Amino acid sequence: MNTNLKAGARAVRGVLLACAGTTIALASLPLAAQTLPAVSAAELPRVEVTGSAIRRVQSETALPVQTISRAEIEKTGVTTAAELMGRVSANSNGLTDGASINVGGDQRGFNSANLRGIGTSSTLVLLNGRRMANFASPGDDSGVDLNNIPAAALERVEVLLDGASALYGTDAIGGVINFITRKDFQGLEANVYVGTTDEGGAGKRTASLSAGKGVLERDGYNIFAVADFQRTNPLNTSQRSFIPGLQVEQRLGHLLSSYTSPANIRLTSAQRDHLQEIGFTLNGKPITNRLINLSVPGCAPPANVYLPDGTGGVDACTYNYMGDTELYPKSEKASVLSRAVIKLGGSHQAYAEVALSRAKTDYTGSSARVAGYIDYSRVPQLAGTGLDGLDDDIPGELELRMRLNEAGQRTSTLTSEGVRVVVGVTGTVGGWDYDTAYNHSVNTVKDRDTHGYLLYNELLEGIADGRINPFGPSSPEGRALIDSIQVDDVVRRARGTLDAVDVKLSRALMPMAGGDLAVAIGGEARREKNQFTPSALLLSDNINNDAAPEGGRATSDSRDVAAVYGEVLVPFAQQWEAQLSARYDHYENVGGAASPKIGLTYRPSDALLLRGSAGRGFRAPSMTELYRPTVYSSTATLPDPVYCATVENNYSDCADNWDTRRYSNDALKPERSRQFSLGAVFAAGKHVSASLDYWNIKRTNLISEIGDDIILGNLAKYGDLVYRDEDGLIDYIELRKDNRGAQLARGLDLALTVRGVDTAIGRFGGRLNGTYVLTSKIQNAPGDPFVSNLNRFVTKGVVQRWRHTVSVDWDRGPLSTSLQNTFSSGYEDQNTAINIDNGSVVAANRVKHYSLWDLSGAYAVNTNLKLRVGIQNLFDTSPPYSNQAYYFLSGYDPSYTDPRGRRFYASANYSFK
Repeated sequence: MNTNLKAGARAVRGVLLACAGTTIALASLPLAAQTLPAVSAAELPRVEVTGSAIRRVQSETALPVQTISRAEIEKTGVTTAAELMGRVSANSNGLTDGASINVGGDQRGFNSANLRGIGTSSTLVLLNGRRMANFASPGDDSGVDLNNIPAAALERVEVLLDGASALYGTDAIGGVINFITRKDFQGLEANVYVGTTDEGGAGKRTASLSAGKGVLERDGYNIFAVADFQRTNPLNTSQRSFIPGLQVEQRLGHLLSSYTSPANIRLTSAQRDHLQEIGFTLNGKPITNRLINLSVPGCAPPANVYLPDGTGGVDACTYNYMGDTELYPKSEKASVLSRAVIKLGGSHQAYAEVALSRAKTDYTGSSARVAGYIDYSRVPQLAGTGLDGLDDDIPGELELRMRLNEAGQRTSTLTSEGVRVVVGVTGTVGGWDYDTAYNHSVNTVKDRDTHGYLLYNELLEGIADGRINPFGPSSPEGRALIDSIQVDDVVRRARGTLDAVDVKLSRALMPMAGGDLAVAIGGEARREKNQFTPSALLLSDNINNDAAPEGGRATSDSRDVAAVYGEVLVPFAQQWEAQLSARYDHYENVGGAASPKIGLTYRPSDALLLRGSAGRGFRAPSMTELYRPTVYSSTATLPDPVYCATVENNYSDCADNWDTRRYSNDALKPERSRQFSLGAVFAAGKHVSASLDYWNIKRTNLISEIGDDIILGNLAKYGDLVYRDEDGLIDYIELRKDNRGAQLARGLDLALTVRGVDTAIGRFGGRLNGTYVLTSKIQNAPGDPFVSNLNRFVTKGVVQRWRHTVSVDWDRGPLSTSLQNTFSSGYEDQNTAINIDNGSVVAANRVKHYSLWDLSGAYAVNTNLKLRVGIQNLFDTSPPYSNQAYYFLSGYDPSYTDPRGRRFYASANYSFK
């Protein structure tokens, strides 16, 4: 054990000894509570609650935990862990399939959780209380791919809404989501699910089979397995009536593309001026811009349109990709989870768990675009105009902005595979309950360009020599060339591996006025390894629309992580209980830190519990943040103040989508956090319970990039991050990970549950879970003002003020129904996009609230067969209009909305007894 880890162990041991000493002192005081008769809990089962290593009788602790049962999951009609997380009010701005739809995008196929909206990397996702390997593809976010969670095997989900867990890891700054699978299933159970949409597309089929044998106490063993298979069909923009209603062409024409079919011609300034001088006209009118199209105003609709206020301007065409892309990808998911437990004698048991998953997602975007070049003499309308006599870099050469419809839509297949094996033993030795296991977890990702991506050099040759026609159908020779240079290659491979050994010990030490003083200690050692392998073809930089990374190479990085922790449960009076814990983490090449935490509960009566907690957190930079290969990308349309100063601030000249280069940083330091919460749990009789918790999180040494809009808005401070060419124009903007500024988030969690209210017409119940955010803001760099993204779309997204899920349930005999609502409040839009054609800024907009209602009903035919039918999005609510320019899809925000519309589903569950 290294010096830092020894110091951490001493720190945890000191906390535990201090806690024990304080407890013994409290126990010796003549407290009035000690004279009360002790409440015996000997007959009550002790359970382990997410957030504590100590088994206890009471399920409510100092740390707020939201539990979602299997029955509640079935009522929603969702079939994946990602869909379920979309209904957790504390989860905001996670990664989804809809938000992943782009061309050449980063971390496509990654479905993530994001508690409190403070970042995917700060939400810890567990399976049965242990870690899983993170999504392997390098990118801005690190976390578990929810596609690797075997949803059909879930027994319940516990969401720890208090961050920096001393038990699981203090990197869980936003909180912990613990997916808990079945553990003692017997028999055989089959389930089928069929779903369809009102307007077509995005249909779903699922089937699962569960089998288990053995009663542990009787037979000495239990083994079970669950296999689940799902298939979802794609959804195209042409299949949704709400897309034309967004009026993207009229409202957001400047966000559309100037790469069209037939091709736009991008003239040099000299070429435009010369054509104006000789009286060249288009559609009977003199040209005014550098971008022209010889087909105006025809422009080959429907995707290619004449839109004078759009990107193409008055002399050219504009391509509306929202009329020619997918809103929801085709996917196939398969998972198998198996668990076996065997009694070893006495109180000892051995267990093994195997989870296998595979998610294959096809992303289909618009057809390929390319900037091609051709001699002007090949264009009949321009031949003889004398463009070859001008003082250009290559006299007579025309730049073409063309869309390759003949090559088909760009399609990529993303395959994410998970393998997780856990073997361990548990039992009791000398009064100590123990649990120790080895965990081997792997995630592999393959990103394959399958169609629509062409060999770049060969494509340019075909355009230049005339085999490929930029302005109409190509010759048979040209189409044969396009077919021959189609790319079908796994361009990126990534593999992430986690190997861990952990041990946990707990026991009761002595009786106290409120119960047993209990202690838990534990530790973990793990090795993390990431490998990223770009293909030789990608590194050749010869794939059109899929550029090679700067300095591209295969990478392999690994590190060792070790942690020790301790926890003391101190029930020093019948009404008072303290939970004291500490953890020390050490990351190779990064360093370590001790993170203490304290929780306190007070029960003035059986109907009321008051609770609070405070602690510190520590998040080491991920290996992606430390060693990620450089990524080329571009900004939204932003003005360059330097250039603008030379053209009287005319945005049509000085605003553009500037190139960026995104770098990792191997000198990053860990983030630090402090958080606290205060809350109350109230029970009104046996039917109603409610809780209200206030939470407050502050992160410092925040690992982030400075936003490109912030850089260009403050060149006096950040001008060294803008690289310019010899003419003073922006070459690229450097976006580098660094420890910058701070982040603040605080809010309220509300939960209300009504159980088992019997009436003459049946039994009723209901549940409300809501999150009201009071503050969400980021400081981009020390000394900078905080920028709020609360109810306001900033750079990458928004944190809505209020989100809730509510359900009302009814059952009578074999019949049951459930009505559910998910709600997100409206917010101020991203009202910054610039029209580079006329320099105008997009019209200000406020995004409307988003509310979806679901209805389901079930009928138990007999003890074996249960049928369920349901309608999701009962009122066919469409995503509200948005100006956002961050995601590839325009006109709405795909990060939290669902374009599928009204959906119908039916399921059948049969248990073979």
